[in-house]
Amino acid sequence: MIDDRDRIVFHKEGRFQGVGELNLYYQSWHPEGKVRAILAIVHGLGAHSDRFSNIVQHLIPKQYAVYGLDLRGHGRSQGQQGYINAWSEFREDLGAFLQLIQTQNPGCPIFLLGHSLGGAIVLDYILRCPQQASVLQGAIALAPTLGKVGVPPIRVLLGKMLSRVWPRFTLNTGIDLSAGSRDPQVLAAYTQDTLRHTLATARLATEFFATVDWINAHAGDWQLPLLILHGDADRVALPAGSDIFYQRVNCTDKLRIEYPGAYHEIQRDLNYREVMADLADWLERHLPPQTAHLGRGSGELQFPSS
Repeated sequence: MIDDRDRIVFHKEGRFQGVGELNLYYQSWHPEGKVRAILAIVHGLGAHSDRFSNIVQHLIPKQYAVYGLDLRGHGRSQGQQGYINAWSEFREDLGAFLQLIQTQNPGCPIFLLGHSLGGAIVLDYILRCPQQASVLQGAIALAPTLGKVGVPPIRVLLGKMLSRVWPRFTLNTGIDLSAGSRDPQVLAAYTQDTLRHTLATARLATEFFATVDWINAHAGDWQLPLLILHGDADRVALPAGSDIFYQRVNCTDKLRIEYPGAYHEIQRDLNYREVMADLADWLERHLPPQTAHLGRGSGELQFPSS
């Protein structure tokens, strides 16, 4: 529980079972009083659920609760780092996570956000499971990996070649650390982050590229309100990928914002306040009428840097 003089934040931690009875970690932050809506977050490759403190700080005073899970093989969850047997494991893990949130918060509106690889996981889940996803108010993709990625081509080729004969073969992704953010404090925090890793397996590589191809091929089936936020200087997930997907979406309730000069972790880049304001504004406009009128605070909480 965090008290910042005016407001109280209730922080909870727990675990749930993913595919294959894998033990997966999640955490959540709740404001004092009535919750207007919930934002569920899926992180990217090598990251974990601690990496979204700016979002928590910005949304808790507006009476949102925030949930984040650690994907299998990430953070505090079980599993080999950077490994999956099949992409369906991510999808089914996410389904179990959303079911957990619904059970804990019956009737509360839920938005789903994915960053980087998490963006691909979110988009795939919603497109492949439209009935389950119909309970969501909308989806947000932050710098989603939907096109070319900043992994050296030789490593991509090696992963594809080894996927069938040695699926657990592991390589460092080779992604430039400095491509994450323009904020030196954020980059310094990366090096101190003991939960972070930079590993990917051969099987993950082939499953990822096949999934991205499938997502792009089925973009026209998209139904939910959609927000895409991307930095135009992102060298990890090139912004052209999310733009191509966006143009293929036929749903009229869609918005894509590209931020000049911004890097990959736009929620922790120098312009993060602008990103947070755009996110909050979009969420407000997509709340159901019965919760949109509820009182909301202003300002931000002050958490330690992470």
